[in-house]
Amino acid sequence: MKFKRIKDLREDNDKLQKDIANLLGISQQYYSEYESGKRTIPIQHLITLANYYNTSIDYIVGLSNLKEKKTS
Repeated sequence: MKFKRIKDLREDNDKLQKDIANLLGISQQYYSEYESGKRTIPIQHLITLANYYNTSIDYIVGLSNLKEKKTS
C-alpha cells in the first residue's frame, strides 16, 4: 500500500528522506520503500510519524482528510 501523504508531509516540512529515516531509526533506502509502497509501515512508525507531524494516523493512511490532530 502506497502512503502518498507521508511524502507530502515530509516535503511540506522541508525534510529529506534521510531526516525522517533517522527519526525512525532506519535507513533512507528502507524509508523510501515506505513512500513507494514497496514496504508496509509498522504501526510504531505510523505513531511516530503522526506525532512528529502533529496529525493522525487516519490522515496518514487516507481514512481522514483532517490534517490537524484534534486536541481534547
